[in-house]
Amino acid sequence: MSERMNSVVAPGRVAVITGAAKGIGLAIARALAARGMKLALLDLDADALEDVTSTLDTDILIVSGDVSDLSALTRLRDETISRFGDVAVLVNNAGITQGAGPWDNPAKWRRQIDVNFGGVLAAQHVFVPYMIEAGRQSAVVNLGSKEGITTPPGNAAYSVAKAAVKVLTEQLSHELLKETGGRVSAHLLVPGYTWTPMNIALKPQGIAKPDEAWTAEQLVEYFLVRLLDENFYIICPDNAVTSAIDARRIRWAADDMILNRPALSRWHPDWMDKFAAWLKAGH
Repeated sequence: MSERMNSVVAPGRVAVITGAAKGIGLAIARALAARGMKLALLDLDADALEDVTSTLDTDILIVSGDVSDLSALTRLRDETISRFGDVAVLVNNAGITQGAGPWDNPAKWRRQIDVNFGGVLAAQHVFVPYMIEAGRQSAVVNLGSKEGITTPPGNAAYSVAKAAVKVLTEQLSHELLKETGGRVSAHLLVPGYTWTPMNIALKPQGIAKPDEAWTAEQLVEYFLVRLLDENFYIICPDNAVTSAIDARRIRWAADDMILNRPALSRWHPDWMDKFAAWLKAGH
């Protein structure tokens, strides 16, 4: 753990988490509460948020609202500052996944973009100026996705939104370094295959957790070690995909541009076998 992060993820300090009633958001809330942090939690599911308060042994503020609603985020900020007077960690976790293809009606895209990208952007707009002006060590964690890095076909709207989150977080990190000299930092958390309610909803009802998937608790354990070491890119493996495989996939995707291969060549019929052989050769 870095000395700076030791003062950020610290007993008595405050973590603000969106999408906190279930899945990764709830697992992060539990892990930070176990470290003695106070919590300010936002979720659209008011009943689930109420249930959370009975499972966490810390001082908790809950606000029900939509992360794409600027007024809800403003209310979360104002109530957090009024009650706690601190924001040590902002975790922009809230997200949804719905299919929308490249030529689908823009209306199908809007909700994806508004929540998965717009919610992150709006939360930064609401919270980051306060974190800068407060003069304390603090950190912003944005939830990205491997679908925003290697952009596999099949869910274009989600991939576009998560690619935007990656770029936004990189820009945020750079600007915060210039503005605060590293006192306020930014970090991109990129989960692997994680068994959460969002993923479960895409599967047949009653299906058990696949062996390939991590639990949210496994992901958060991996995440915290790297956050405390000040990593910017926190790209998580799972039970099927190692960090080495992730690195090879990311390198291949970047080489599509460098080598002028077809778009998404990893899935292109003329290149799929070449990719598979190249990936295997790296092990």
